[in-house]
Amino acid sequence: MEFKNVIGIDVSKLTLDLCLLTDDGECVFYQCANDVKGITSLLNNIFSGHNLTREHTLLCAENTGHYGNRLAETALLKGYHFWLENPAQIKNSQGVQRGKDDRKDAERIACYARRFADRAILLRPSEPIYTRLSYLCAERELLLIDAAKYKAQLKDEPGFIKQDLFKAKQRRYKGLIRQLEKAIKEIEEEIDGAINSDAGCKAQYNLLTSIDGIGRQVAVYTIIETKGFTRFKEARKFACHAGVAPFKYWSGSSIRSAHKVSHRANKNLKRLLHMAALSAIRMKGELQIYYKRKVAEGKNKMAVINAVRAKLIARMFAIVKRNQGYQKNYSTMLV
Repeated sequence: MEFKNVIGIDVSKLTLDLCLLTDDGECVFYQCANDVKGITSLLNNIFSGHNLTREHTLLCAENTGHYGNRLAETALLKGYHFWLENPAQIKNSQGVQRGKDDRKDAERIACYARRFADRAILLRPSEPIYTRLSYLCAERELLLIDAAKYKAQLKDEPGFIKQDLFKAKQRRYKGLIRQLEKAIKEIEEEIDGAINSDAGCKAQYNLLTSIDGIGRQVAVYTIIETKGFTRFKEARKFACHAGVAPFKYWSGSSIRSAHKVSHRANKNLKRLLHMAALSAIRMKGELQIYYKRKVAEGKNKMAVINAVRAKLIARMFAIVKRNQGYQKNYSTMLV
């Protein structure tokens, strides 16, 4: 699809800064409140004032999390072509930059969208189940961090502070921990209810948890990140997203490095896959045999564990594609 006009949008908590680059080279700046009414009104004014058409106009913004939700919802509702791009992708394409303000950022986003319009991945409506699960898991993660913080202090401080001070602190912290654990349990029950209410999610969850090492959290996070295995079609691409796929680092004849994974990754997903790999190699089966054999051959243990993570990802995509639970005596080709 050929876009004649692009609108770069810089998103902040309270306002949106927009930069319109027209087909005839005109550059115009606008600003509106970050709410549905303000966004709808301004876009209507821009399109009518410059005789733009939805078919030939591309809206582009950085993916800045929940601050961009109102913009995304409005764009989908009104039928605009909207591209939500990774901020790092935009930043790394700009070269050396000096100075920063919201108007300039909007212009840079617009220039990026004009230059790479042929690579645009337009936002499509997604099932509400994935948004709901994503928010619930993010809330659960936040509460787990808080609970772990309080537990760590109660474990570390006895004997190092006065007994009466510690007992008072212990009483307060234990109360907080009980409240947090109760809230975590409620969230987990809501997650289970959400999965069971959707036939597709439930089927994929059952398939994923049939694999040795893949537990509840890995299955749920994988379903969220892949949007029910529609966002990523290949295991290798998902492995890149999770920071599991190794890449070579060579330059000429002087710089030669072992294949390494990239630090650009979903760190939480990578951590969960790491725990899944550790669980898998403790269980009797093909992956445990594989791990022991490679370590005996002198391979680095962490490199072998990363290979196990990649194998788990390959198995998840394979069984979902075949719509068949994992069978140890069947899928030897996946090892």
